[in-house]
Order: sequence, then C-alpha cells, then structure tokens
Amino acid sequence: MEERVKTDLSKFNPSEFDRGASSLKFFLWHWVNVIFFISPFCPSSAIRCFLLRMFGARVGKGVVISKPGVNVKFPWRLTIGNHVWIGEKAWIYNLDQVTIGNHVNIAQGAMILTGNHNYKSSKFETIFGPVTIEDGVFIGAKAIVCPNVTCYSHSILAAGSVATSALKAYGIYQGNPAEYKKERVIQE
Repeated sequence: MEERVKTDLSKFNPSEFDRGASSLKFFLWHWVNVIFFISPFCPSSAIRCFLLRMFGARVGKGVVISKPGVNVKFPWRLTIGNHVWIGEKAWIYNLDQVTIGNHVNIAQGAMILTGNHNYKSSKFETIFGPVTIEDGVFIGAKAIVCPNVTCYSHSILAAGSVATSALKAYGIYQGNPAEYKKERVIQE
C-alpha cells in the first residue's frame, strides 16, 4: 500500500493572514468585543453600534444588538444596513467582508463565516470568501452561512440550516446543506 500525504499542522503559517488592522487596533477590539458584545454587561444597542463604528464598521440606523453574546471578529470588514436585528450569541466571523442589507434579521446563535481551511492541502491553510446578505433576509436560529455565499433579497435560511451556496430571492431554504423548499410570500 502506498504512503498517502497527511495533514501537517506544523506547516500552517498564521502570519500569511492580513487582519487588516494594526496589532494595537486588533488588541483593543478584542477587549471591546469581550466586554461590550460577548459579556452581558452592556445592554445598550446604541453603545454597541457606536463601538462598531469607532472600529471601522459601517452601521446604519435602527440596528438592534441588545442581547449579549454577539461576537464580531473584525468590525472594519463589516457593513450593516438600516433596521437590522442581530440576535443573542450570533457570531460574525468576518475574516473577509460581510455585507448585511436593510431589514435583515440574524437570529440567536446564527453564524456568518467567511473563512475555512483548505482540507486538500497538507498545510491546512486558511481560505477566505465574502458573505453578502441582501435586504429582508432572515437567518434562522443556529443557522450557518458559509464563505462565498450570497443570500438574495428576502430569502430565509431556516433554523439549524447550512447555506453553502447562494439562496435565491424570496426562497425558503432548510437542511444541511440547505435546499430550496418553497417561495416566501409576504403579506401586509
């Protein structure tokens, strides 16, 4: 039997990743994130939005981040539109750009991921891809949006589902990987 190539994590080089900010800015954001976002000590959505803006995020009006446990990796790679709700323990792991449109609801425990590892490489290096969530989208509780995915206008990703490819406008998706189930019909 021939010897197969194996993963060798000692070859992984984290310095190949550009955080997009100085070490000081990254350090300061880490502690702001821990104290004001992840912990339950700050119940104010306005303060959280202000801090995101201070660290380079573009945040619209009427954004609600009032529950604890929200985790944002790099605010300088985040754009949030108007009247967006981000639920408790949502995680925006934005190693690449995350763009969230207007009137979006990201429910509790949802994850927006822009990075993964190249499992085909022995070095297991990190690979990146942006995420775009257009207007009116609903990302259900504990759902996951993977890198290079666009959730088009008013689509729904059901609770616990995993989006590995684009969600068409007004489509309702469920499962792992998420599959189209039916059209979303919004009533007055």
